[in-house]
Amino acid sequence: MVIDVKHLSKSFDYYKKELGLKNSLKNLFHREKLSKEAVNDISFQIEAGEMVGFLGPNGAGKTTTLKMLSGILHPTRGQAKVLGYVPWERKKAFKMQFAIVMGQKNQLWWDLPANESLFLNKCIYEIDDRDYQANLAELTELLDIKDLLNVQVRRLSLGERMKMELVAALIHKPRLIFLDEPTIGLDILSQKKIREFFKYYNQQRKATVVLTSHYMQDVEDLCKRAIIINQGHIVYDGDLHGVNELFAHSKIIKLQLSSPVSQDTLAAFGRVKEHSDFAATLEVPRIELKERSKAILDQLPVVDFNIEDIPVEEGIALLYQRREAAHALA
Repeated sequence: MVIDVKHLSKSFDYYKKELGLKNSLKNLFHREKLSKEAVNDISFQIEAGEMVGFLGPNGAGKTTTLKMLSGILHPTRGQAKVLGYVPWERKKAFKMQFAIVMGQKNQLWWDLPANESLFLNKCIYEIDDRDYQANLAELTELLDIKDLLNVQVRRLSLGERMKMELVAALIHKPRLIFLDEPTIGLDILSQKKIREFFKYYNQQRKATVVLTSHYMQDVEDLCKRAIIINQGHIVYDGDLHGVNELFAHSKIIKLQLSSPVSQDTLAAFGRVKEHSDFAATLEVPRIELKERSKAILDQLPVVDFNIEDIPVEEGIALLYQRREAAHALA
């Protein structure tokens, strides 16, 4: 087992500050202390070689959890073992076996060519010269950036820079990789290339990957399992597409039409999600799918017909709503 988390919690203390000089003077003598529970009593396990999506809205506790599992933050309560180590003890042997990639944080020196920063990482991780050259050649070839190693980092495009960040993170062949929004801000083609790279890397190196991303395509392409966190609590842990099975009760029907059909006419067959002259997307109840499909084919000028699950992000949104409703009732 690579990650074993038991009842992990993290709270942050802060002080209430109101506007104005009078309140500033008042705070010199008395400050109201508040506490924010970023992560609250979470438990889960991740096996070697798994690629797991760690999902949730902004402020849910995703990055805080990753920082605790990588030893950057010390928890308020609970226990965790990562690669057999307590991460916040920050033992050298532990730090040599994992990598963390944060899409909004840079580890490369901005004013130097990337190969200078990569060589620094080689020294930090005490990589043998032969292994370093072999790893560097493999990673730069896979990511198609071999010709950019001598280019100043500030002169690289965002996509090229992100690829260099990945090389820097993986140069020591980590067994565990934390990816926090690795494709943020990238164009669709760059996102696709990075997803393909991690698929290959996981297959070849059997590395364990924990991924947070707001791009659901990243998660759907790479991960079979999802751990969903909201307001510091884990609300789901299981098969990614099982979110739809558990919390969504609808199907999506996409239609291509030979002649225009009004939105009012389409509304008789289901909830109209999208509509144009020759195309439409309907949401229908799962239990009525057969009857609605037959009626659509019999009564509308359909030239193409496709049935899909509710998109995963919509299933997750429904899950969030259920959790928030449960909190409100409590």
